[in-house]
Amino acid sequence: MFSPRIKAGVFVLEGLNAYATTVYFTYLFFFMRDRFGFGNLENLALGALNGAVYAVWVAFAGRYAQRRGYFHALKLGFAVMGALMVVGSTLDSVAGHLLTMLLWTLGIGLTWPALEAIPSEHEPPARLQRLLGIYNVVWSAGSGLATFSGGIILERLGPRGIFLLPAALHAVQVVLTVGLERAHRRAGGAARPGPQPGAESAAGAAPRAEPGPVPRAVFLRMAWIANPLAYVAVNAIIPVIPGLAHKFALSPAWAGVFCSAWALARAAGFWVFWLWAGWHYRFRWLAGAYLAMVISFAVVLLGNHLGVLVAAQVVFGLCLALIYSSSLFYSMDVGETKGEHGGLHEAAIGAGLFGGPALGAASLYFFPGVTAANAWAVTAVLLGGLGWLLALRARHGRSR
Repeated sequence: MFSPRIKAGVFVLEGLNAYATTVYFTYLFFFMRDRFGFGNLENLALGALNGAVYAVWVAFAGRYAQRRGYFHALKLGFAVMGALMVVGSTLDSVAGHLLTMLLWTLGIGLTWPALEAIPSEHEPPARLQRLLGIYNVVWSAGSGLATFSGGIILERLGPRGIFLLPAALHAVQVVLTVGLERAHRRAGGAARPGPQPGAESAAGAAPRAEPGPVPRAVFLRMAWIANPLAYVAVNAIIPVIPGLAHKFALSPAWAGVFCSAWALARAAGFWVFWLWAGWHYRFRWLAGAYLAMVISFAVVLLGNHLGVLVAAQVVFGLCLALIYSSSLFYSMDVGETKGEHGGLHEAAIGAGLFGGPALGAASLYFFPGVTAANAWAVTAVLLGGLGWLLALRARHGRSR
């Protein structure tokens, strides 16, 4: 059992992780454009490569954290990422940066399942909702702030800034993790936390009935369909932000300001869905958010007015918040092995990290004369996902 103090410290680690990793990975696409002439096709292929490695690795990493201990996984992940950021700051070749990114992906895969699992261990549903709400607000706020400020960092500190600033933050994370692990052991915590049958009832939670005709496990399946497809949409956008910046004549700093609206709106959405639990096990909320996400995604990539771009991003970010909240809450609520379920949740995200850029890159490669081929191809796949959700609902009856 992790104490409230330890869980609060983990939220600090989480915020630093979100900021550091978003600064590097989001603005790596600008770096590759400016240093090596990457366009939308090459950046989408780069994003797909990252997603493929993450999807394959992170489920194993979640099981590894469950077996070896969450703090062990965190220390290893932070150390690997920090070292690679230092190395990446010295490189000047495409191959070197590709290898750096791939090894960095192994490091980050060790961190998120453990960061999700520690706040969730042995918590009854009411407290789980609160703690996962805090978790979502913290990481999304860190990510949104990084997206907003990363362009300024790139312009003020130069290209090495997007490597060395994350490296410094990862070093801080290693130190904080060591301190949290020692405090946990002094308090009598287990070095290798694992599931404890009956912990939930011991915490005072009443036995939970199914929410209606649709079982909880089916909602988990729905969320594990919707969330990776949401990440398909997100990661079909992030690699082409340099292209959007060129389209609207924005510098990297101003691209960070105008193209971070979705990330900031997502953070605000997480705050709402933390305080209000009425969306739990309600199909209409999940399906409505998914449909609005598809429409706003298409508008972001196809719109030709800066104000429309920002407005569509706000809708997009709010929908992402509800879909992600569903996936993480159901992952932690349905199962007892939090690290392993966190790894599966992250593996589903990895599928989206790969699928969005891969589909976008393939469409641009095979239809080079269609400038919006990536937008139309991804939109079609997202609509197919909506049909999948509706089919699952029909198969299992009507939910509330």
